[in-house]
Amino acid sequence: MQVPTKTDIRQLSLAELEAFFIAQGDKKFRAKQVYDWLWNKSLKNFDDMTNISLSTREMLKAHFVINHVRVDVMQHSVDGTIKNAVKLHDDKIVESVLIPTEKRITACVSSQVGCSLDCNFCATARLKRMRNLQPDEIYDQVVAIKEEAEQFFQRPLTNIVFMGMGEPLLNYANVLAAIEKITSPEGLGMAPRRITLSTVGIPKMIRRMADEEVKFNLAVSLHSAINETRSRLMPINDKSPLEELAEALVYWYQKTQRRVTYEYVIWQGINDDERHARALVKFCRHIPSKVNIIQYNPIDEGDFRQAAQEAVDMYVRILEENGIVAKVRRSRGQDIDAACGQLANKNEVATLVEKK
Repeated sequence: MQVPTKTDIRQLSLAELEAFFIAQGDKKFRAKQVYDWLWNKSLKNFDDMTNISLSTREMLKAHFVINHVRVDVMQHSVDGTIKNAVKLHDDKIVESVLIPTEKRITACVSSQVGCSLDCNFCATARLKRMRNLQPDEIYDQVVAIKEEAEQFFQRPLTNIVFMGMGEPLLNYANVLAAIEKITSPEGLGMAPRRITLSTVGIPKMIRRMADEEVKFNLAVSLHSAINETRSRLMPINDKSPLEELAEALVYWYQKTQRRVTYEYVIWQGINDDERHARALVKFCRHIPSKVNIIQYNPIDEGDFRQAAQEAVDMYVRILEENGIVAKVRRSRGQDIDAACGQLANKNEVATLVEKK
């Protein structure tokens, strides 16, 4: 006979938790106490709820579990970057990264186990998408990095980017629920402006975010403003070409008045010419935006190679001549495969199965 699986208590809203306590003949205010332990104090087990009676704690253990994640392997880069291999309750693995700079400490978190988008330059795309992460699993990644920032750097976590494994907009409800917990005063209390969601650009979901008036920042992995090239790099462009993406971004700006960041890698022989640079200028003119030119991090000996510095300089010159802010971002954590596009490439503890 199969034993029924207990519910993770963090799947319950505060109202549902209150209803549970009332049904058990207990006081309604107990729910607020437990909720505070779970989300504000990020507690990992019921026994540590010191202001809850032993009998109530035993009752909670009889009904619920707390499926917190565990940092299975922690790797430290020579530049201070930390990569976590995070084991979930079902033994699947995702990766998250702590990125320290002089002014900030950023958590780069994952939203899915694997990815389904097949971007040809990304290591994570070689992994099967096995499932979406739950809000608490996303939240736990942030908590782990927050604790590491305090332990190893004696500094607070300042920023969060959804740029790890997976496409956040394909796990929309759970990602937004996680952000709600991260920003809520009852949770971690972080300011939404400190959070950036990075997407390949799914027009209908960008419109939905705009309609819901989200307060966090939006970044789009663009990499080319020419459909033929972008489709070669990112097959999703065949379904959602640049024209549709541009229309959705115009809608986003009209609703939110928040500029967009375009993430852009320049590859040798692919998009390293002036034609591509001027196409990017034209695309940027749709709405106020800035461009982060990101250093490419090789994932194998394949076709993708970092463009020459002259090409990067050319892009920056053309963008700036046209009044577009362009920043060149140097990668961090390359020695531990923690840089952009490298997650899940060489981590021996990953239990994901590479696509054939």
